[in-house]
Amino acid sequence: MVYSRMFFISSKKSNVTLGKKEKCAICSELIELHFKAMEEWKIDGTLCGKCYSKKLAEFYPGEHERVNLSK
Repeated sequence: MVYSRMFFISSKKSNVTLGKKEKCAICSELIELHFKAMEEWKIDGTLCGKCYSKKLAEFYPGEHERVNLSK
């Protein structure tokens, strides 16, 4: 038999992401869009968009231009 169109979700991933909202590792708010922290930040867990942006600004100081100007 060939199972070319079948896929499986590991039980570990399904328990964490399906139907559950995670909390940000920094501010503890519910996360809509998950961001993974850089290894250099030494943060265990996922981040919300606001905290990820703040950490990026701390890690890469200075003036930054947004590439996507549609927002």
